[in-house]
Amino acid sequence: MTRQELTGKIQTVLGTIDPAELGRTLMHEHVLCDIRPPATRTENDLGPEITLENTWQINYGRGLKRAGRKYLLDLEDIATREVEMMKHDGGDAIVELTCGGLSPDPEGLKRIAQGTGVHLVMGCGYYVNDYQDPRNHGRQVDDFANEMIGQILHGAWGTDVRAGMIGEIGCQAPWTDLEKRVMQAALIAASETGAAINVHPGRDPDQPQEVADFIKAAGHPTERIVISHIDRTIFDEPRLLKLAESGVTIEFDLFGQESSYYGLSDIDMPNDATRLKLIRALIEAGHLDRVVISHDICYRTRLASFGGHGYGHIFRNVVPMMKKRGYSADEIDAILVRNPRRLLTFA
Repeated sequence: MTRQELTGKIQTVLGTIDPAELGRTLMHEHVLCDIRPPATRTENDLGPEITLENTWQINYGRGLKRAGRKYLLDLEDIATREVEMMKHDGGDAIVELTCGGLSPDPEGLKRIAQGTGVHLVMGCGYYVNDYQDPRNHGRQVDDFANEMIGQILHGAWGTDVRAGMIGEIGCQAPWTDLEKRVMQAALIAASETGAAINVHPGRDPDQPQEVADFIKAAGHPTERIVISHIDRTIFDEPRLLKLAESGVTIEFDLFGQESSYYGLSDIDMPNDATRLKLIRALIEAGHLDRVVISHDICYRTRLASFGGHGYGHIFRNVVPMMKKRGYSADEIDAILVRNPRRLLTFA
């Protein structure tokens, strides 16, 4: 595959498609993934099997000493069924951002896409510092960049399955030197291929802006940057609007997480209604074209098969809520179709 062949197309795990074929798209999910902390991956005890009796408690994060099974999305038959359920609920495409450090499985994604008829767009690059192979600490920017370019043009993780987006590129707060090198490499790879970049920001309300400023200072167009997890990072409108004004796309991707409890940081998580209010504030400020949404499912307990909401929640529950709260058909179409289509089309 050459850059010229990619320009104006969207690249799925089954090959390129015309942008008009994309349809309603979830911009940040994990279908096959292992997000267990690396230090725990050699442990044999994954904790109890997930049942209706314990799925709430596992999600809430307290009272169970071991819940490693929660962090494993490795059941391909169940993944296929879950993606089929999303299709039944009205979804057409998923951007699957399981990148380096999270056990990507390109061949598995290819089988799921073939079995469901859902467009799967695969990410590439590397997750946060502590999830990366220790050897990465000695690698230079150009080495990372060449790897990402190859993942898009030729195939990723030892396969011929090609990525269609760069990311989710992992950042922490404070931002580490390794993560900055990976980000610099992502910008080079994006310039060389025309791909968009998805960023996983650190858990600090000012870190998304730090990333946006870093990208702008590097001379890269911010219109091709998506910043994830805004709904666990920014909670006030001034910060949110300032970030949007920098040109990046704002991703609210924790839809379906209705509990205020968040085990990874001392914050009160919003619910779906609050997410829609913040999106409305962005729209009223003129930023409709800078909003995308998703669920970021990376826990088994968020799958419908294990008592969770599943990939269909946005189409099944959130879209009707949007309509009830005065979102127009055009606004919903922009968030679920037009914005993803623009970002996923190679420039």
